[in-house]
Amino acid sequence: MLAAFTFNTAESLPVGLLNAISRGLRVPPPTVGLLVTGYGATVALASLPLAHATRTVPRRHVLTGLLAALVLSSLLAASARSYGPLLAARLLTALAQALFWAVMGPVAVGLFAPERRGRVIGALSIGGSLALVLGVPAGTWLGGRTDWRVPMGALAALGLVPLLVIAVLLPTSPAEAEPAAHGTAPDTRRFATVLAAGALSATGAFTGYTYLVPFLGSVSGFSPGAVDTLLVVFGTACLAGVGVTGAFLDRFPRAALMTAVAVQAAGLLGLRAGGTHPVAAVVFLALTGGALGPVFMATQHEMLSCAPGRTDLALAANSGAYNAGIAAGAALGALILPLADVRGAFLAGGLLTAGSCAVLLAGRAPRR
Repeated sequence: MLAAFTFNTAESLPVGLLNAISRGLRVPPPTVGLLVTGYGATVALASLPLAHATRTVPRRHVLTGLLAALVLSSLLAASARSYGPLLAARLLTALAQALFWAVMGPVAVGLFAPERRGRVIGALSIGGSLALVLGVPAGTWLGGRTDWRVPMGALAALGLVPLLVIAVLLPTSPAEAEPAAHGTAPDTRRFATVLAAGALSATGAFTGYTYLVPFLGSVSGFSPGAVDTLLVVFGTACLAGVGVTGAFLDRFPRAALMTAVAVQAAGLLGLRAGGTHPVAAVVFLALTGGALGPVFMATQHEMLSCAPGRTDLALAANSGAYNAGIAAGAALGALILPLADVRGAFLAGGLLTAGSCAVLLAGRAPRR
């Protein structure tokens, strides 16, 4: 859970530090937004090849190496004095995260009975969601009062703890011998549907979310201090959504995924329509946050069930597709900003998420 917290904080921290990095490195905000794009693109491209290349390596060795890469890349990011080295450090972190979720999921759920996998995925996701509640807001606060490099360096200290714990305590066993190495109900059609819907949903979410700080400031009129508080609200809603969804995930996996995607669409479109009103902005911000974590969690749970082959490869494909959506969303938002105001990014994100709902509905149609 701590490793998930650290990786997810590292992934999203440039969103909270966008303005600080822009001023510090003297690059425009859309260029800083490309730090998210490059991160997502790297995860998207590297997830499946890395999972395939390490499929026979004991999971303890793989996880130890991934966390060592996280610690090193965080130190490199903290020492970056120009945009190029910062981007390179981000890409190294992305390579580690590309494999992290594919490996950690089967290792964790393999310790429990299959009917409890939803709750286990939910517990791991709580660690990841706390990044939005604590990690990104704390990093944003710390960066605003010191320098944006300080929270980047703090990630190295956080990553060192799970690195040592896993290196010492996790048993060493062959990857193929893991209890959750294969799906419980293989279904190629369902696998493809969830993969496509997850990617489209991520594209929609990050078309708007990458530029959430400028939106809350320029459109909703919140002060910088209030924006920090609203990032906590967003993360708290995400954490609450993960907790509620985890309780029902084992019994209603398909309904949980559809509900999360639909709520995300409503939140993004609501921000576009009512974001100029502070109260409405907070309500729709909470809806968007409440869906963001559950969408990925529900797709991960589906992969453990419908994977047509090994679950680590299916989870890597899901992580790659989702992060391809993150990269595409951040890039799309960067293209929209010069052509329209930031509200246009949230409109595009809401429409893309609605398209994800349509993909899930189409996947439920009976086969001919």
